[in-house]
Amino acid sequence: MKLLIVEDAPRLRATLAQALSRMGHAVDLAENGEEGDLMGRATVYDAVVLDRMMPGKDGLEVLRGWRRDGITTPVLLLTALDGVEEKVRGLSEGADDYLTKPFALAELAARLEALVRRRYAQPDPVLKVGPLAIDTAAKSVKREGAEVLLTAREFALLECLARRPGQVLSREQIEARLYAELEGPLSNAVDSAICSLRRKLSPQGAPQLIHTRRGLGYVLEA
Repeated sequence: MKLLIVEDAPRLRATLAQALSRMGHAVDLAENGEEGDLMGRATVYDAVVLDRMMPGKDGLEVLRGWRRDGITTPVLLLTALDGVEEKVRGLSEGADDYLTKPFALAELAARLEALVRRRYAQPDPVLKVGPLAIDTAAKSVKREGAEVLLTAREFALLECLARRPGQVLSREQIEARLYAELEGPLSNAVDSAICSLRRKLSPQGAPQLIHTRRGLGYVLEA
């Protein structure tokens, strides 16, 4: 998933970035509402973690502006305010979910997964493409019942393709989904990841599932 974290507390911001990156997500960071507002408008994210209370432009003001201007990115609102009225206000302003501080990282990750499933109209966490069963919650993959062991980056690449089966994605589109704004992948990073993923998904001469469309990009189809 491509995620944006808008949080003014440096320690929490770094902790969230590290944890979500280890799960294979591409994470961009904003340290205040003004910066987060601009980034949320400039890039299409799968979901945003937005702090409710920040100096200057607070989370509700950012959220209100996005919804007014037709930006529908799922937003998980973070706040230390746990009153019912505050929750109702956040949800009525356009938040898709609400989590009070302190919270467990596992719960935040699970809530983000649920938001993205709803965004892609995918009630079941398991994506099925041909012989593949890709569990986006458990981060596991099976081909015809046999487990396929992938790195976090390889899983993220497969999930990116599997959410758009039959659709050709260019190298640039894949990079935008897999890498954070400041990562700067090597020029052949996507090609190398595709080669590695192909070997693992199609062992011992099994039919390939990831196909190259010369000059266009890559597509996942049975």
